[in-house]
Amino acid sequence: MEKPVHIMVVEDDDDINRLLCSVLRKSGYVPQPAYSGTEALLYLEKQKWNMILLDLMLPGLSGEELLNRIGKYGSIPVLILSAKEERQTKIDMLRTGADDYITKPFDIEEVSARIDSHLRRYRRVPTPAENQLLKHKNAILDLDAKKVTVGGSPLSLTAREYDILALLMTSPKKLFTKANVFESVWDEAFIGGEENTINVHVSNLRSKLSKADPGEEYIETIWGMGYRLKA
Repeated sequence: MEKPVHIMVVEDDDDINRLLCSVLRKSGYVPQPAYSGTEALLYLEKQKWNMILLDLMLPGLSGEELLNRIGKYGSIPVLILSAKEERQTKIDMLRTGADDYITKPFDIEEVSARIDSHLRRYRRVPTPAENQLLKHKNAILDLDAKKVTVGGSPLSLTAREYDILALLMTSPKKLFTKANVFESVWDEAFIGGEENTINVHVSNLRSKLSKADPGEEYIETIWGMGYRLKA
C-alpha cells in the first residue's frame, strides 16, 4: 500500500485555498490548508511534507520569508502560486529555493499537471541497485534519506538542487547537456527557453557547495555543452 502524499496549501484567499485542496483530493493527495506563513511553520514542525504550494502575499510571515525557512526541514518541492508577475521576483524565488513559479490567475488543470510532474520527478531520482550512498570528494549523498553532507556537515538543498546533484553523482564521469538535466530533473521536454532556469539552480548548487567546502570545486561547466562533476 502506497504512503499518502501530504501537500500543504499556503494561501490566504479562502476560495483559492479550497479550490486547490479540492483538486488535490480528487488527485488522491492529502491536502492541508494553511492561511498564513506562521500557521504553515507550525505544520512544518509537526510532520514531513511531500510538497508545498505557496502564495507570496501572506499575512504576518510573508511567502518569501517562509521559503527561506523551508529548506531547514529537508528537500521539499515548493511551487509558488502568486499574482506577482515581475521577472525579477520569479528569478529571486527560484534562487531562494522554489522549484516552480506559476502566476495568477492560473489554469487549474495546468497546476494539477505540474504538481503530478514534480511529484513523479521527485520520486524518480536515479538510484543505484546496491549502494545508496554516493560519494564525491568530501560530499556524501544519501539516496534513502535524501540528505547531503559535505565534510560531515549537513548541506541544505532545495529539491531541485538535490536532484541535480544526485543526477551528476550517479554518473560522475558523464557530461550532461542542459537538455539532459532539464528532462531528468524537471521531467518535461526541453524546448530551449528553460536555460536560464537551469543556470539559476546549478549556480545556487555550486555556490552552496563552494561555501561548504571552499577548497574544492564540485561542478564543472563545459561551455556550449553542459555540466559534469569536477574530477
